[in-house]
Amino acid sequence: MITSIANLQVKELLQLQKKSKVRNERGIFVVEGVKMFQEAPRELIEKVYISETFYIKKAEGVDFDGLRVEVLSDKVFSHVSDTKTPQGILCLVRQKRTEFADMLKCETPFLMVLDNLQDPGNLGTIVRTAEGAGVTGIIMSRDTVDIYNPKTIRSTMGSIYRMPFLYEEDIPALVDRLREKGVKTYAAHLDGKNYYDEENYSTGCAFLIGNEGNGLRREVSDKAEVWVKIPMHGEVESLNAAIASSILMYEANRQRRKSTHF
Repeated sequence: MITSIANLQVKELLQLQKKSKVRNERGIFVVEGVKMFQEAPRELIEKVYISETFYIKKAEGVDFDGLRVEVLSDKVFSHVSDTKTPQGILCLVRQKRTEFADMLKCETPFLMVLDNLQDPGNLGTIVRTAEGAGVTGIIMSRDTVDIYNPKTIRSTMGSIYRMPFLYEEDIPALVDRLREKGVKTYAAHLDGKNYYDEENYSTGCAFLIGNEGNGLRREVSDKAEVWVKIPMHGEVESLNAAIASSILMYEANRQRRKSTHF
């Protein structure tokens, strides 16, 4: 059992929790909690860490077969945890890789393109909602918050393991590539010509979502084929990026379900 915060493994865990550069160099990220551990693909789990209390009270009911497990004292576990009330289990998971071509393998791609989103919770919520709505892939600008940020990971509630995603250096050029592949691009924009529910998303489509405070960069929105808006009442000017994304994703989901029923 590891009882010192000076232990090299403990120091590495802290680095992986706090620094995206370290996560990307190692190709590893940290997940916490029983549910996130149980849903993680076994072949991608590199190592599991549990607290002394978890080992004594709960470990017997958890399947660790074939996995490397290290026990930390409760004090050390709390030191490396990113949550206020740790569940007593975390694990290191290898990052996965998705290529642009993988995003277009399905007959009718349904994509989210995120431009410079900065809030980890927003990104995690979008990932989780995207899985529920049937999105086939998420593409992010390089300056979007790290998807492996611990807060993002928690917000995905396990969808991080199943939702294909990638980062792109040049989003305007990416939008051009999507058009060339027959994927119609829709910018969520306050100056949209039509309301979001007046368009047809039953064929290949991609929604462009901008930064929480500033919206889409002009060079990105100008590349979109259509600008769409969400109706607003009162004095509200715009919605949270995750909420706006959810509205758009589920409208596309509704249309696609309807088109397959008739």
